[in-house]
Amino acid sequence: MIEAPEARYLCEQLTETVVGKRISDVFIQFSPHKFAWFNGNSDEFAEWLVDKRINSAQSQGGMVEITIEDKVLVLTDGVNLRYLTPGTKLPAKHQLLIAFEDESCLIASVRMYGGLMCYDKNAATGMLSEYYRTAKSKPQVMSDAFSKEYFLGLINDESAQKKSAKAFLATEQTVPGLGNGVLQDILYHAHIHPKKKIAALTDKEKENLFYQVKETMNDIYRQGGRNTESDLFGENGKYTACLSKDTAGKACPRCGETIVKENYLGGSIYYCRGCQILE
Repeated sequence: MIEAPEARYLCEQLTETVVGKRISDVFIQFSPHKFAWFNGNSDEFAEWLVDKRINSAQSQGGMVEITIEDKVLVLTDGVNLRYLTPGTKLPAKHQLLIAFEDESCLIASVRMYGGLMCYDKNAATGMLSEYYRTAKSKPQVMSDAFSKEYFLGLINDESAQKKSAKAFLATEQTVPGLGNGVLQDILYHAHIHPKKKIAALTDKEKENLFYQVKETMNDIYRQGGRNTESDLFGENGKYTACLSKDTAGKACPRCGETIVKENYLGGSIYYCRGCQILE
């Protein structure tokens, strides 16, 4: 699943590649996917988008938002997006194909699950999915608006105190685009155990956690995403996670202790037994 750094990188590639192109055709559910979610009647996508030009692309959390004249196409974090040049063989399976006048195209394919939604550009807030609406309403984690003051306001709020570090950072869209995939390295760099309660963190730990959120996200972005995710052209990112299924059971390069994998809050967590102590 892509997260904020990959979504931002994809949108920059879209800006360089498809902005200004006119759409000549749209195909939906060429290979039906049970967990590909469309808003409204997906058959109307062609009627809404054909003959219109791509205006811009920007990320909203871990989602890609593409403005197409009076419409906005939103692809959530479970959707793979590829740009194919004219004459390239099309993949056997895809849930959305946007063809351009120059015979290039964008292909969107859902992994386990994902949303492909199209809205009027000026749609009322109530018409948008809650997931998209929440991501759009909050400061983007890699922007200046996501400041230390903003972060400390979140972490010092009474509602956060009983939560663990993982629950605070990576659930309920507290920070849109920050999920379990990037969480592990953030907490590793901050020397915080994923199960440690927010109430137990010192002011210094809270400030350091903010800096690690920003630095880790920016590092992933600078390297074109994680090496488990691919970009608009199918190339994997260069960022290798410090903690993942590939490092579980191995020695921590920082202290030599074992990296542990556990199940927690509906997913896996990884931590160093020596660097991230749960007191």
